[in-house]
Amino acid sequence: MTPLSKLSDHELIQSFVLGNTGAFECLVLRHKDKLYTSIHFLVKDKYLAEDIFQDVFIRVIDTVRGGRYTEEGKFLPWAMRIAHNLCVDHFRKVKRTPTIKTGDDTDIFEILNFTEESPEEKLIKKQSHNRVRDMLDLLPEDQREVIILRHYADLSFKEIAEMTHCSINTALGRMRYGLINLRKMMVQKQIAL
Repeated sequence: MTPLSKLSDHELIQSFVLGNTGAFECLVLRHKDKLYTSIHFLVKDKYLAEDIFQDVFIRVIDTVRGGRYTEEGKFLPWAMRIAHNLCVDHFRKVKRTPTIKTGDDTDIFEILNFTEESPEEKLIKKQSHNRVRDMLDLLPEDQREVIILRHYADLSFKEIAEMTHCSINTALGRMRYGLINLRKMMVQKQIAL
């Protein structure tokens, strides 16, 4: 029998439908980092991101168990779309835009699994990630969203366009202008990553 980690997303979902809860756990573990990171960058609150992350998988379980899952081979983009919609719903509900936090929340990059680094390398990496996050916070929301979905969630521009309800060219333009703005900020602030 093939180990669960070797199965495709579609095969894991089919196994879960047949009653194998370990298959769903494998699916969550496979995609948790990309989903959580994307949610966290959109909502900028660790605890809210954790709540939305859980809500995403509750919706996924309900949809799969209800026999309504039809995204064969496209689990991650589908789950990302659910996450994005839940983030949008949250902001509509509270009728505010995300706030920029500079508090002492645990850095998301400490949660991700990296190879063991020296304390100096860890400090340098943390400072670089903090600089990038701070600069991302200064971008217009549409540019920031496209950059996060592309670089942190690893979605294609077609998937981003569908998720943000814009054309592929608009998504590409937002990415281009976002990167140009990030470069300008780096030059103005003399930041080297």
